[in-house]
Amino acid sequence: MTQSTSADTSSGTARAQIGVTGLAVMGSNIARNFARHGHTVALHNRSIAKTDALIDKHGSEGDFVRTETIEEFIAALEKPRRVLIMVKAGDATDAVIGELADAMEEGDVIIDGGNSLYTDTIRREKEMSDRGLNFVGAGISGGEVGALEGPSIMPGGPKEAYDSLGPLLESISAHVDGTPCCTHIGPDGSGHFVKMVHNGIEYADMQLIGEAYDLLRKALDLPVDKIADVFREWNSSDLESYLIEITAEVLSQTDADTGKPLVDVIVDAAGQKGTGRWTVKSALDLGVPTTGIGEAVFSRALSSALDQRKAANGLESGTLGETPTDTDQFIDDIRSALYASKVVAYAQGFDQIAAGSKEYDWDLHPGAMATIWRGGCIIRAQFLNRIVEAYDENADLPSLLLAPYFRDAVEKAVDSWRRVVVTATQMGIPVPAFASSLSYYDALRADRLPAALTQGLRDYFGAHTYQRIDKEGTFHTLWSEGRTEVEA
Repeated sequence: MTQSTSADTSSGTARAQIGVTGLAVMGSNIARNFARHGHTVALHNRSIAKTDALIDKHGSEGDFVRTETIEEFIAALEKPRRVLIMVKAGDATDAVIGELADAMEEGDVIIDGGNSLYTDTIRREKEMSDRGLNFVGAGISGGEVGALEGPSIMPGGPKEAYDSLGPLLESISAHVDGTPCCTHIGPDGSGHFVKMVHNGIEYADMQLIGEAYDLLRKALDLPVDKIADVFREWNSSDLESYLIEITAEVLSQTDADTGKPLVDVIVDAAGQKGTGRWTVKSALDLGVPTTGIGEAVFSRALSSALDQRKAANGLESGTLGETPTDTDQFIDDIRSALYASKVVAYAQGFDQIAAGSKEYDWDLHPGAMATIWRGGCIIRAQFLNRIVEAYDENADLPSLLLAPYFRDAVEKAVDSWRRVVVTATQMGIPVPAFASSLSYYDALRADRLPAALTQGLRDYFGAHTYQRIDKEGTFHTLWSEGRTEVEA
């Protein structure tokens, strides 16, 4: 393998198939991934020290081209030039895009691999298209390890850009059963939109796991090492997933300083970088009830309200219920509730993808999303294969909950699900995601909802009208004029 220096670019030799700018951990790892797969990679970073550190430490892994300036960087790339940006989302991304666009030529491709807001990507794609450049917003999931060993990649943008870029991205992505966990998602901001929803599902998944852990500990008084064993066992069942796997690992970790379980010395305030909030805001705009994701976002916010929580500590709980008498049964109930609630989270996420596709005319295919999430990404799970099968059988599923496999699984779990929510409520253990997911399921299957009363109230105070179940038309009651009904 060769390691090039900046002198190579001055000679006019352009031989790199891909360029990566922004060489923090994610950018460095994905550059190494390209190189390991036989691609020559041009490297650029504002701090030259990071470029040199990558080459000094990992230069033997493949063919890198060292550059110092944007001009050298662009000169090192074969045409059409392909540059992957791995910098912090927001203004920094716009600044780098501007620099690259000024140096690039018609037909070149700029790829934003950060967690950018999809509406920013829509704007950027139009701006670059107006300049004759191709812009790709690529969601990348898998964290630092995935970036190096094979992530799930969700690129959106012009199809012609993917024709040039796709083989490179597919080669470095995770593969499941020989299928790359990368596909062309759709136009403009669709890739970052799908990645945003992926992260929202990830929020819900982690919240549900946290609630299951809390119940095992507080309702059953299990020690942390035993809870780790429970999650390890669950990972050999239909709950098999990356997040369940690493939950067992985190719970098995002992703190070197105190000898306590590490989870007991970590401050119980969950951080967030924004993609979960974006998912909920987008869902509100689209009118999609992503209640599980919403509860996960709000739960993180509540956990971080440390002053409020400290002030409220000791508030009266009322009379609390007793510990379940059948430990094994309740553990299995929690497992069932976790599975059913997880299905709801995915169902709501796919509903949001469908709504976004319709709103922005993206023509997204949910089965394709499930396929590329099976490997590399944080929410990879065994049951994603079942989701792929469900959409293969019926691409127009009204809800994932109505696919025969998932309908059967949730119906079998529903009694356990109810017992968990009731027991948690009686014992004063908060389970917002479990409870909201069960309420969503009950609302979805209900024959009638109290929305009829809501609409009647809206008509009373604001003349918002209503429709009837027994005849066509839109109606209004003259509430202050004899309460006669008129057709609006």
